[in-house]
Amino acid sequence: MGDTDEDVPTLTSVDAGNPGAKKPAFVVCPGGGYAGLAPHEGLPVAEWLESLGIRGFVLKYRLGPRYHHPAMLTDVERAIRTVRANAQTFAVDPTRVGVIGFSAGGHLASTVSTHGRPGNPQSSDPIDRASSRPDASVLIYPVVTMRSPYTHEFSREMLLGKNPDPKLIDSLSNERMVSLDTPPTFICHGANDSVVPIENSLNYALALASHHVPFETYIPEHGEHGFGMGATGSMQDWRQLCQGWLRGRGFIG
Repeated sequence: MGDTDEDVPTLTSVDAGNPGAKKPAFVVCPGGGYAGLAPHEGLPVAEWLESLGIRGFVLKYRLGPRYHHPAMLTDVERAIRTVRANAQTFAVDPTRVGVIGFSAGGHLASTVSTHGRPGNPQSSDPIDRASSRPDASVLIYPVVTMRSPYTHEFSREMLLGKNPDPKLIDSLSNERMVSLDTPPTFICHGANDSVVPIENSLNYALALASHHVPFETYIPEHGEHGFGMGATGSMQDWRQLCQGWLRGRGFIG
């Protein structure tokens, strides 16, 4: 890893005050095809979470084509572990740490949801002693699969390179990696998304159902890719439904 801005992952906290109160937390993974980070899927999302009483942490993860897997997964795992390991400093409840991702950031969120690992209690690094498995996952128009015909080809190339190993494609097709340990999940994806096919979310939901993992889906009929949080009152505004789901999961008091 180098020392330029693109080489160094960062985690930016948005604190709306009341630092002494322990809150749930979410790590936010913006989309951008694994080649950039969409601003409207970062800080505004963290600010919305803060308005609900959830601490928001925006992750700037490493990107292609300079970096490939597992750099991005390493970054989000480290982010979740950092939040948990510093729970007292951040005034966070370490048992309620979720992840939210959009588009390619949704792939990253579903990857850590299916590949997250327990901490190593023997590690000399206190951060590595914390688990990287999120307690809840929110996926908004996510890339989920790396397999054709439903993958987003550009995201796959940025993540895995031009000629990836078929075994790597399969292992990062996260609908195939769902298990009983996958966290409860909220999914929103426009039915007419012309960039990332709806099958990404539908197949992930089917996998969750087959493993009896709690989930909720919202599929607006008209929801072209990249709508972010959606305009208030629009069909693409999934926030109220997600807020109700988060309350039901114990993330909102």
